[in-house]
Amino acid sequence: MSPSRAPSRVGVAVPAAGAGHRLGGLRKAFLELAGRPVLQHSLEPFLALEEVVAVAVALPADEVGDPPRWLQGLDPRIRLVAGGSTRLRSVLAALEALDAGEAPEVVLIHDAARPLVTDEIIRRCIDGARAGEGAVAGWPAVDTLKEVDQSGLVVATPDRRRLWRAQTPQAFPYRQLLGAYRRAAQADVQATDDAELFARAGGAVRMVEGSPWNLKVTHPGDVPVAEFLLGDRAPGPGRPEAAGGSAGGAGKDERAAG
Repeated sequence: MSPSRAPSRVGVAVPAAGAGHRLGGLRKAFLELAGRPVLQHSLEPFLALEEVVAVAVALPADEVGDPPRWLQGLDPRIRLVAGGSTRLRSVLAALEALDAGEAPEVVLIHDAARPLVTDEIIRRCIDGARAGEGAVAGWPAVDTLKEVDQSGLVVATPDRRRLWRAQTPQAFPYRQLLGAYRRAAQADVQATDDAELFARAGGAVRMVEGSPWNLKVTHPGDVPVAEFLLGDRAPGPGRPEAAGGSAGGAGKDERAAG
């Protein structure tokens, strides 16, 4: 398969069963931003790709039987499943749902609360997974980072040139990731990152360029930022899409200057 051609079958697993404790109990996936739910913003870039054959969304158990109307009618490729008590269990439930019928070759895992993902980021991840590796969207660290002990005392200053902030999507060969998740669930392994489980199972993982705008709505302060960025997506000076083409260069300049 040539590097320029996407695989014929791509699946997407979206864990959306979180309780939203850091948002005061609000379910992040259903929070409205710029006139639409966060989850809808997060799903639409994947649904726009022809090679995406199925999208499994793991919802809170009480939402699966009576999901929001907008989600029911959004796209026939969407499969709704009950999530688990942890992210690992929710992702596994979504991965298992993708195994019905003809399974995908590549699977993308994406946080329901990342509404600013772009087609370019998704395709870079898919291309990485097609090579048989894990591909993690991310962005190089630009701040000086400190390692501290439990009391807050600084114990080390890692070299930030080797550190990236992991984002989603994260893409993998489907069968390899499904096996890694099944083994982790059987062993009751705790992990918050898909690439960590894939690497524990012997897979190689490579970082690919994400975007500084690809934020995750986690804290109350993230809501107005995400809403501003979603409402300002049209290309123009200083806007995310206009800056996106040169974001890598800007990041390098900032790291060099900082």
